[in-house]
Amino acid sequence: MGEDFFYFSISCEREVEQVKPKILVTNDDGYFSEGIAALAEALEKIGEVTVVAPASEQSATAHSITLTRPLRVRQLGERRYSVDGTPTDCVLLAITKILPERPDIVLSGINHGANLGDDVTYSGTVAGALEASIFKLPGIAVSLTAREGDFKPAAGFAAKLAQRVLKEGLPAGTILNVNVPPGEIRGARFTHQGTASSVSNIIEGVDPRGKQYYWIGVQKVSVNEDACNDFAAVNDGLVSITPLRTDLTDYRLLEKLKAWENL
Repeated sequence: MGEDFFYFSISCEREVEQVKPKILVTNDDGYFSEGIAALAEALEKIGEVTVVAPASEQSATAHSITLTRPLRVRQLGERRYSVDGTPTDCVLLAITKILPERPDIVLSGINHGANLGDDVTYSGTVAGALEASIFKLPGIAVSLTAREGDFKPAAGFAAKLAQRVLKEGLPAGTILNVNVPPGEIRGARFTHQGTASSVSNIIEGVDPRGKQYYWIGVQKVSVNEDACNDFAAVNDGLVSITPLRTDLTDYRLLEKLKAWENL
């Protein structure tokens, strides 16, 4: 039959109302961020939303889980929880311990700032969606390419995309990484992951105790563009939608490496 797909159907009807999809929302900017509030509000129009998000900012934690200490979960409202851990911790605990039933889809965001090109490997926002795929659930990571701004247009777009994913499904092990320029939605483009050359802005200093330290700042990037990558779409004022896979195998190189088996 080919590649496995995640499917969810909302065609089953009760006597009075249609069954709403169960939606899990997380992020890496923290429970109290403006982006996740806007996303949860937009998604409430299409499903039953549960928010399980980090208690504090977890930017650039990538796909890490907490193994060296216990995690604390705090309930802050109906279907609203904070976890003193990473976005991956949040999704893992939500699915295995907090939620009475598995969600039908997981959305992570809305991130305050872009997650384009190689930055997806650092992103806690993207990791939240990737963790969903490990549990064989569809996942969508959503970022606003500006640090501040109106999150409502991006949230509305994410809700429409979530509806389409719930209807059509995603290939197993695949998520969607969505980057939305600020302002009115002008259109969308399906893209591949771009690449960029970076120069790290690392500040070196000495603390009051005389100990040397290094502080990694925002990286300045020189983008290697082509018309079909995520950077180009955003620069054209369009929403970038990039399918990403949890399987990191380079299959083209794998075939060549088979000739090395008799080293």
